[in-house]
Amino acid sequence: MLKTNLRVFRARYDMKQDELASRVGVRRETIGHLERGNYNPSLKLAWDIAKVFGVTIEEIFSYEEE
Repeated sequence: MLKTNLRVFRARYDMKQDELASRVGVRRETIGHLERGNYNPSLKLAWDIAKVFGVTIEEIFSYEEE
């Protein structure tokens, strides 16, 4: 199962879902689905999100076996 700290990073940078979505080229709903764990990002999307926050992909997304 993919875990995410995306909401934490958005809060740290005082960034709304629609702002992040615009910066990485997806819809706001996609960011919401990512945060709730309903959607796994492509490698490119994960990379683009990490780049926005200046961190590695692993700092935002991690995999945990169920």
